[in-house]
Amino acid sequence: MKIPFVDLHAQYLSIKDEIDEAIAKVIAESAYIRGRQVEAFEQAWAKTLGVQRCVSCANGTDAIYIALRALGLRHGDEVITSAHSWISTSETITQAGGRVVFCDTDEDTFTIDPLDIERKITPTTVGIIPVHLYGQPADMEVIMAIAKKHNLWVIEDCAQAHLAKYHGELVGTFGNVATFSFYPGKNLGAYGDAGCVVTNDDRLADWMATFARHGGKGDHVMEGINSRMDGLQAAILNAKLPYLPAWTAARRDVAARYDALLGDVGDVITPKAVRGRDHVYHLYVVRTENRDALRKHLSEAGISTVLNYPKALPFYPAYSYLGHVPKDFPVSCFNQSRILSLPIYPEMGTEMIDYVVKCIDGFFSYEPASLYQQTETVRAN
Repeated sequence: MKIPFVDLHAQYLSIKDEIDEAIAKVIAESAYIRGRQVEAFEQAWAKTLGVQRCVSCANGTDAIYIALRALGLRHGDEVITSAHSWISTSETITQAGGRVVFCDTDEDTFTIDPLDIERKITPTTVGIIPVHLYGQPADMEVIMAIAKKHNLWVIEDCAQAHLAKYHGELVGTFGNVATFSFYPGKNLGAYGDAGCVVTNDDRLADWMATFARHGGKGDHVMEGINSRMDGLQAAILNAKLPYLPAWTAARRDVAARYDALLGDVGDVITPKAVRGRDHVYHLYVVRTENRDALRKHLSEAGISTVLNYPKALPFYPAYSYLGHVPKDFPVSCFNQSRILSLPIYPEMGTEMIDYVVKCIDGFFSYEPASLYQQTETVRAN
């Protein structure tokens, strides 16, 4: 059996008529840049989240950059974000003129550690960007309390957390602004790059919309950038949006089956579902001391896996100037060599899940038994 990491073609086939019709309408109207499909999606996504404004843009990375510029980030301002995430969050801080300050992550959720946020705040700190990593909400109540105490703004990076909830409230509704990616593999994905920023602040929304469109078409009130969602991507997102709740439920069903079947397998640690945080499982990330050997074993069995992310951001060459060492981020460093993302997508059937689990169980039960036993001996001592 071949198990892909994600199967976008299966999703397409499940709603083929709607997708084909949506694309055909855009072509018939020649509405390739912005247009009524984009405006319809902005309104629909804002309504879905319960926010006042949605400003679409070209991708999720641009969304963070646009938000940073809108919030008035100045050269040398410090912005705190997670040490273990995708680089979009940190690189945009630098590109907007700020200075990245990394925080360690919580051991159970992989999200930013609020206690470390408090330790990293200085007189030049202006904001916090928590990442709802893998689909798990960060601890927003504590983060917002810290932000209020120190007069900091908050940008929620929701690129992997469409429809995730924190104590019953959708993520993206807590901070000053929130950003989303609609990259094809996301829980709500386009067929190319697309993104947006959402907010309840009309002033910020107007500024971001102007900045993202060359500073105002026909009347350039500022020097902006070119970051627009195209009509085809918006039409695809409009067709997919009604299915997102069902797809989210299906992802949770896949995760629940993994949880039940992997609970006693080897040294595998399954993702922890924290009370009050509704995980949407953009990724299903397990931890094991035998990560690399297990990944090789699964690949040989036809199962695709991914490392999200194999190295904490402070230890990439791009951030060598910060001079960080492993003890600065003990949890992120511990996790980076142990995490493994297993296949998960709404169309994944039980026989596929069972096959993945069977292969993992086989790895620990038979093939590398001596390696596993050595690991357990080291742990015991």
